Amino acid sequence: MEFRWRYQDAQGRDVAGPDVVFADQTEAEEWFGAAWRDLLDAGVDQVTLLRAESEVYGPMSLHPAQ
Repeated sequence: MEFRWRYQDAQGRDVAGPDVVFADQTEAEEWFGAAWRDLLDAGVDQVTLLRAESEVYGPMSLHPAQ
């Protein structure tokens, strides 16, 4: 199975983001750990991890907890 991230704005609407596919969940999470600040700067407010088209978890906010 392939893993990828769904990128969304604060209202849950899909927004453009890097079209990267990962072989496993660990690889996807490691990439996200290095990329989340750049995603936030590019206008992504939240992400969901997908395996094929099924949600693994999310949406997860990129903003610090208040």
